Amino acid sequence: MKSETLLPRPALAEIGEFTRKRSAMDQEIQRQRSSGASDASPNGMSPAGRSQQQSRPSFLWTTVKRNGFIIALLCAVGLAFLFPSPGAKGGWLHPDLLNNIGVALILFVQGLAMAVERMKYGAGNWRLHLIVQGFTFLIFPVVGWVFHEVTRAIWPGEPGALRDGFLYLCVLPSTVSTSVVLTTVARGNTAGAIFNAGLSNILGVMFTPLLVRVLMQASGQMASFGPLLLKITLLTLVPFIVGMSCRIFLRRWADQNRRFLNLLSSAIILLIVYTAFCDSVAGRVWEQFGIGLTLEVLGAVIVLFTTVSLLVLAVSSAIKLSREDFIAALFCSVKKTLAMGVPLAQLIFGGRTHLGLILLPIMFYHPFQLFVCGLLANQFAASNNETGTGTKISREADFLRRPAAPQLWRTSRRISPLSDVGRRREDC
Repeated sequence: MKSETLLPRPALAEIGEFTRKRSAMDQEIQRQRSSGASDASPNGMSPAGRSQQQSRPSFLWTTVKRNGFIIALLCAVGLAFLFPSPGAKGGWLHPDLLNNIGVALILFVQGLAMAVERMKYGAGNWRLHLIVQGFTFLIFPVVGWVFHEVTRAIWPGEPGALRDGFLYLCVLPSTVSTSVVLTTVARGNTAGAIFNAGLSNILGVMFTPLLVRVLMQASGQMASFGPLLLKITLLTLVPFIVGMSCRIFLRRWADQNRRFLNLLSSAIILLIVYTAFCDSVAGRVWEQFGIGLTLEVLGAVIVLFTTVSLLVLAVSSAIKLSREDFIAALFCSVKKTLAMGVPLAQLIFGGRTHLGLILLPIMFYHPFQLFVCGLLANQFAASNNETGTGTKISREADFLRRPAAPQLWRTSRRISPLSDVGRRREDC
């Protein structure tokens, strides 16, 4: 006897009523869409066009806010070319005195904003620390020295000041805020990034001048270092330690006014960049080398960044770092700080007319690293989401592939007491 598969009449009536209601709803939606497409403003623009036109100013403003510091850097360089005399040596801005005060103030702010209390959470991952600090203060400088020797052979027309600028770029410490933010966006080890970025800046105040001394001496380009080291200590290490000490009492104020402190540091950096390029313009440096030099610097920056990134990938794969630790190692190892790089360059190379050329590699490297690392962070986050979604789907697929439990279909025929007992067992 065949099982009954026909639906009862009340169910058929409900299905028919639902079908009629859905058809009416589809017709109403189609009518509203056609009327919305024909509805236009007096100037012939649809509501969608008006909303798109209104969103353009907000998009431009958002773009300016996100890239405000880079735009300000370009403006500072442009002002130096237009009005070089105020910021050049002997100008009415008194750049020597102003830059020394600015350097000390920046390092004090860096120490005040350094969240040392947050670094303890990532202190136990020693393999990650060795990779980041090793790349920052050992492998990156060695790559810079090799890069210096190679470019001397294949680029004989490269200015000596530019070569010094690339060497200086390679010994700078990592950034703090952007390294941590990008690691968080990419779903990496945020605690490890906080520890290593902070430690890199603390060590960078002490090690960067010494590494500059070693590399310059290896290239035969530097004279006595004792008076310079004393000046660097007084204007960098002392204010930095004072700032870290003041954080014990001013931590809440510093955290609440972090935006103001960042704006203050950015303004001082812009002033130092302006005065550096004023000296270069007054010394007619750019007339000597031309605009083509900037394209060559950009190409060298791309090669340097790519080389170090591949080395980080190779080392992380060799020691089998986890995905989260690799992301933190990558973003903390390849990034270089402009906030500390500019004031230290003013102290180390401030007596040179070609200071603008020395700063050119770090000024190109800074926006390039932000752009590429931002793309990588979004890619890592997207791949992490896809992996999580794939795992969830696979679990659901495994559940669906399980053999289904036998179901008892209710029919018009009478169910026996034995079948009812079987259904109760399944419910348990």
